[in-house]
Amino acid sequence: MTTGETRVSRSGLLEQINGRHHRAALNLFLLVVVGHWAEHLVQAYQIWVLGYARPQARGVLGQFYPWLVSSEWLHYAYAIVMLVGLFLLRPGFVGRAKGWWTVALAIQFWHHIEHLLLLVQAQTHTNFFGAAVPTSIAQIFLPRVELHLFYNSIVFLPMVVAMYLHLRPNRAEQTAMSCSCAPRPRARTTPISAASAA
Repeated sequence: MTTGETRVSRSGLLEQINGRHHRAALNLFLLVVVGHWAEHLVQAYQIWVLGYARPQARGVLGQFYPWLVSSEWLHYAYAIVMLVGLFLLRPGFVGRAKGWWTVALAIQFWHHIEHLLLLVQAQTHTNFFGAAVPTSIAQIFLPRVELHLFYNSIVFLPMVVAMYLHLRPNRAEQTAMSCSCAPRPRARTTPISAASAA
């Protein structure tokens, strides 16, 4: 395969997921995001409601696979998946929805930087800020569980707003949309007049 063919197939894939497969790609991405966010919510519930000690509050999957909670590689990989997903699906949005999606992308970019800092510390066995464990910048001010629940929430909320606006575009946005999410125009029915009915 030549370089030109590689470019075409890559751009073709991008056109597909932002065109006729945009709705399916968004639904799949949303499923991954909600699953991850639910894990953070369960972990918070375990701490604040059930009274678990923080090391034992491991969400749902972490109860069966405890290494998931402590793996900085896994957390960083998820942050990258989120960042890439937000970036790749952005071209399918227009107007107000694109603005909200871009907000989610910007916040996730910072969230990814925080996870990169944690990963670097874990890999080099050098903790920043004089901390006993790997610590991100915002973690200086908020405990890790609360911080990452907060991060996932502030990425998720503009995503939801973007998707809501995307599925309910105004007239100008609907005209600009080229994806499978675009509402189909309703067939206009003409009422039968009394004269034509007689």
